[in-house]
Amino acid sequence: MITPKIISKGILRALVSIVLVTLLLYFFYQIQAVLIYLIVALILTLIGYPILDFFMKRLKFNNTFATIATVFIFVVTISGFIMMFIPLILNQGANLSLLNTAEIEKSTIQLVNQITVFLENHHIDSSQMLKEVDLSSKLNFDLIPNFLNALLGTLSSFGMGLASVLFITFFLLKDRRSFLITARKLIPDNHEDQVLNSIEKINKLLSRYFIGLVIQLFIVFILYLIILLIFGIPNAIVIAFLCAVLNVIPYIGPLIASILAAILTMLANLGTDFQSEILPTTIYVLIGFWIVQIIDNNLSQPIIFSKSVSSHPLEIFLVILIAGFLFGVLGMIIAVPLFTILKVVAKEFFPENKAIQLLTKNI
Repeated sequence: MITPKIISKGILRALVSIVLVTLLLYFFYQIQAVLIYLIVALILTLIGYPILDFFMKRLKFNNTFATIATVFIFVVTISGFIMMFIPLILNQGANLSLLNTAEIEKSTIQLVNQITVFLENHHIDSSQMLKEVDLSSKLNFDLIPNFLNALLGTLSSFGMGLASVLFITFFLLKDRRSFLITARKLIPDNHEDQVLNSIEKINKLLSRYFIGLVIQLFIVFILYLIILLIFGIPNAIVIAFLCAVLNVIPYIGPLIASILAAILTMLANLGTDFQSEILPTTIYVLIGFWIVQIIDNNLSQPIIFSKSVSSHPLEIFLVILIAGFLFGVLGMIIAVPLFTILKVVAKEFFPENKAIQLLTKNI
């Protein structure tokens, strides 16, 4: 029989649970930077496992030296990427005090006026629309120095974050066996085999996925760089790298990369004739980027998604689409790794389920 005392205890228990969950979420919110460091370190660890095994099995390094060599490769690679941006950052820093925002505003409005004249010559009346928008009053180019200062401030704190990530990665690689032994002690005996098998499969699949993703981005970066160099776009390496990184965001990222490349191409050719110089160059760059996307969508991505995580491309497309609707851009980025983890866990714990058997037949 349910008594008022039982009801009051149930309500009190529910309130305590809500308070504890709220405090836990607040705690996670306060240490979100640390959580990001852990996630990045885990990704680097998954990428580093094959490299570590190579040093230990092929070159006969011991565990410590193999870990140091693996982390050193990460440091060299990350340093190489940073070195690409140093000339651009130094250039912007040197010109920060001399930045003529009025001249930039004048050049940009001149570009808009050239576009308006071009459209009018082709019987497209857009001048009235642009005048109603009143671009000159809406654009505030004084924000540019502030943005550059904020960017330099962010870069100054990047070093500490990078050092933290590499430190965590080092010990995740070096002490992976002791972590596994500790996890084994915490796992209930009746689920030990299932959990350990899941961890092993997830480790293998995600290692292949992230390594494949790095290779894919490198291929896209090289192709973008070739296109930008052909048309003489300034800072081609930096632009190609940024556009390649945007490919991490499925479907939306390449679109943003194309828009970014088009804008930077037009700004790089300010002062030249719009119809004979700016427009043709921008169109050629866009066509080149679209060709790269066709190559990537039909060769690189199917190989990575299908082979590395053992999922059908249509299956991956639907998962990314659903994750994008539910959680936005971040959901699209983590959709494939998270879906892979869920598939592995489901196969280990519910192997008799017909739907799960169908989804995990290739794992």
